[in-house]
Amino acid sequence: MGYKDHYDAQILSELQKDASLSVEALSERIGMPRNTCWRRLKQLEASGIIKARVAVLDAEMAGCGLSVLIFIRTANHDTDWFEQLRKTVMPMPEVVGFYRTSGEIDYVLRARVSDVKAYDRLYQKLIKKVPLADVSASFIMEEVKDETAIPLGELSS
Repeated sequence: MGYKDHYDAQILSELQKDASLSVEALSERIGMPRNTCWRRLKQLEASGIIKARVAVLDAEMAGCGLSVLIFIRTANHDTDWFEQLRKTVMPMPEVVGFYRTSGEIDYVLRARVSDVKAYDRLYQKLIKKVPLADVSASFIMEEVKDETAIPLGELSS
Protein backbone atom coordinates (compact mmCIF):
# COMPACT_ATOMS: atom_id res chain seq x y z
CA MET A 1 0.00 0.00 0.00
CA GLY A 2 1.41 3.42 -0.96
CA TYR A 3 -0.22 5.37 1.86
CA LYS A 4 0.17 4.96 5.59
CA ASP A 5 -2.88 6.28 7.40
CA HIS A 6 -6.27 7.97 7.37
CA TYR A 7 -4.76 11.40 6.62
CA ASP A 8 -2.89 10.13 3.56
CA ALA A 9 -6.10 8.44 2.40
CA GLN A 10 -7.99 11.72 2.85
CA ILE A 11 -5.38 13.60 0.80
CA LEU A 12 -5.59 10.99 -1.96
CA SER A 13 -9.37 10.94 -1.86
CA GLU A 14 -9.64 14.73 -2.19
CA LEU A 15 -7.09 14.83 -5.02
CA GLN A 16 -9.01 12.12 -6.90
CA LYS A 17 -12.06 14.41 -6.78
CA ASP A 18 -10.13 17.56 -7.77
CA ALA A 19 -6.42 17.37 -8.61
CA SER A 20 -6.25 21.14 -9.09
CA LEU A 21 -6.66 21.85 -5.36
CA SER A 22 -3.97 24.07 -3.90
CA VAL A 23 -2.12 22.84 -0.82
CA GLU A 24 -3.99 25.50 1.16
CA ALA A 25 -7.41 24.28 0.01
CA LEU A 26 -6.41 20.65 0.49
CA SER A 27 -5.17 21.25 4.04
CA GLU A 28 -8.40 23.12 4.89
CA ARG A 29 -10.60 20.26 3.61
CA ILE A 30 -8.65 17.72 5.63
CA GLY A 31 -8.19 19.85 8.73
CA MET A 32 -4.41 19.60 8.70
CA PRO A 33 -1.73 22.31 8.94
CA ARG A 34 -0.58 23.47 5.51
CA ASN A 35 3.09 22.47 5.96
CA THR A 36 2.15 19.00 7.22
CA CYS A 37 -0.21 18.54 4.29
CA TRP A 38 2.48 19.72 1.83
CA ARG A 39 5.05 17.31 3.34
CA ARG A 40 2.64 14.37 3.15
CA LEU A 41 1.68 15.27 -0.41
CA LYS A 42 5.36 15.32 -1.44
CA GLN A 43 5.88 11.92 0.22
CA LEU A 44 2.87 10.48 -1.62
CA GLU A 45 4.23 11.82 -4.92
CA ALA A 46 7.72 10.46 -4.19
CA SER A 47 6.30 7.03 -3.30
CA GLY A 48 4.68 6.80 -6.74
CA ILE A 49 1.10 6.32 -5.55
CA ILE A 50 0.28 9.64 -7.26
CA LYS A 51 1.20 8.86 -10.86
CA ALA A 52 -0.08 12.09 -12.43
CA ARG A 53 -2.51 14.94 -12.00
CA VAL A 54 -4.82 15.21 -14.99
CA ALA A 55 -8.04 16.77 -16.25
CA VAL A 56 -10.88 14.35 -17.01
CA LEU A 57 -12.50 15.39 -20.28
CA ASP A 58 -16.01 14.90 -21.60
CA ALA A 59 -15.35 12.36 -24.36
CA GLU A 60 -18.38 13.37 -26.42
CA MET A 61 -17.39 17.03 -26.42
CA ALA A 62 -13.79 16.06 -27.27
CA GLY A 63 -14.99 14.20 -30.38
CA CYS A 64 -14.45 10.67 -29.03
CA GLY A 65 -17.95 9.74 -28.00
CA LEU A 66 -17.78 6.07 -28.96
CA SER A 67 -16.17 3.78 -26.40
CA VAL A 68 -15.17 0.32 -27.63
CA LEU A 69 -13.94 -2.83 -25.92
CA ILE A 70 -11.76 -4.85 -28.29
CA PHE A 71 -11.25 -8.52 -27.43
CA ILE A 72 -8.18 -10.25 -28.82
CA ARG A 73 -7.39 -13.95 -28.96
CA THR A 74 -4.01 -15.13 -30.13
CA ALA A 75 -2.54 -18.50 -31.04
CA ASN A 76 0.92 -17.17 -30.23
CA HIS A 77 1.98 -16.44 -26.66
CA ASP A 78 5.71 -15.89 -27.07
CA THR A 79 7.49 -12.70 -26.02
CA ASP A 80 8.34 -11.63 -29.59
CA TRP A 81 4.66 -11.70 -30.58
CA PHE A 82 3.67 -9.76 -27.46
CA GLU A 83 6.40 -7.20 -28.13
CA GLN A 84 5.02 -6.72 -31.66
CA LEU A 85 1.53 -6.20 -30.22
CA ARG A 86 2.82 -3.80 -27.57
CA LYS A 87 4.80 -1.76 -30.12
CA THR A 88 1.72 -1.57 -32.34
CA VAL A 89 -0.80 -0.63 -29.65
CA MET A 90 1.17 1.74 -27.41
CA PRO A 91 1.46 4.63 -29.91
CA MET A 92 -2.24 4.44 -30.88
CA PRO A 93 -3.86 7.43 -29.14
CA GLU A 94 -7.33 5.91 -29.60
CA VAL A 95 -6.39 3.01 -27.33
CA VAL A 96 -6.83 4.27 -23.78
CA GLY A 97 -6.52 0.90 -22.04
CA PHE A 98 -4.49 -2.24 -22.81
CA TYR A 99 -4.91 -5.32 -20.62
CA ARG A 100 -3.64 -8.92 -20.62
CA THR A 101 -6.44 -11.05 -19.18
CA SER A 102 -7.15 -14.53 -17.92
CA GLY A 103 -9.75 -16.83 -19.45
CA GLU A 104 -10.70 -17.25 -23.09
CA ILE A 105 -9.76 -13.71 -24.12
CA ASP A 106 -6.01 -13.02 -24.13
CA TYR A 107 -6.05 -9.21 -24.36
CA VAL A 108 -8.62 -6.47 -24.03
CA LEU A 109 -8.18 -3.00 -25.47
CA ARG A 110 -10.36 -0.07 -24.51
CA ALA A 111 -10.59 2.56 -27.23
CA ARG A 112 -12.16 5.99 -27.65
CA VAL A 113 -13.11 6.96 -31.20
CA SER A 114 -15.50 9.34 -32.91
CA ASP A 115 -17.66 6.73 -34.64
CA VAL A 116 -17.78 3.22 -36.13
CA LYS A 117 -15.76 4.29 -39.19
CA ALA A 118 -12.98 5.53 -36.91
CA TYR A 119 -13.11 2.19 -35.07
CA ASP A 120 -12.79 0.35 -38.39
CA ARG A 121 -9.67 2.38 -39.26
CA LEU A 122 -8.18 1.43 -35.88
CA TYR A 123 -9.10 -2.22 -36.43
CA GLN A 124 -7.52 -2.23 -39.89
CA LYS A 125 -4.27 -0.74 -38.55
CA LEU A 126 -4.17 -3.37 -35.80
CA ILE A 127 -4.74 -6.43 -37.98
CA LYS A 128 -2.23 -5.24 -40.60
CA LYS A 129 0.58 -5.12 -38.07
CA VAL A 130 -0.06 -8.07 -35.74
CA PRO A 131 -1.19 -11.63 -36.53
CA LEU A 132 -4.30 -12.32 -34.43
CA ALA A 133 -6.38 -15.49 -34.10
CA ASP A 134 -9.61 -13.59 -33.42
CA VAL A 135 -10.70 -10.01 -32.82
CA SER A 136 -14.14 -8.92 -31.72
CA ALA A 137 -15.51 -5.70 -30.35
CA SER A 138 -18.33 -4.45 -28.19
CA PHE A 139 -19.52 -0.88 -28.55
CA ILE A 140 -20.49 0.75 -25.28
CA MET A 141 -24.11 1.81 -25.67
CA GLU A 142 -24.33 3.67 -22.35
CA GLU A 143 -21.71 4.47 -19.75
CA VAL A 144 -23.64 3.79 -16.58
CA LYS A 145 -20.57 4.19 -14.36
CA ASP A 146 -17.09 5.22 -15.46
CA GLU A 147 -14.95 6.29 -12.52
CA THR A 148 -11.31 7.27 -12.43
CA ALA A 149 -11.04 7.24 -8.62
CA ILE A 150 -9.36 4.24 -6.95
CA PRO A 151 -11.28 2.98 -3.88
CA LEU A 152 -9.08 3.46 -0.83
CA GLY A 153 -10.92 1.11 1.51
CA GLU A 154 -11.61 1.71 5.18
CA LEU A 155 -8.93 4.38 5.64
CA SER A 156 -10.76 6.84 3.40
CA SER A 157 -14.13 6.60 5.14
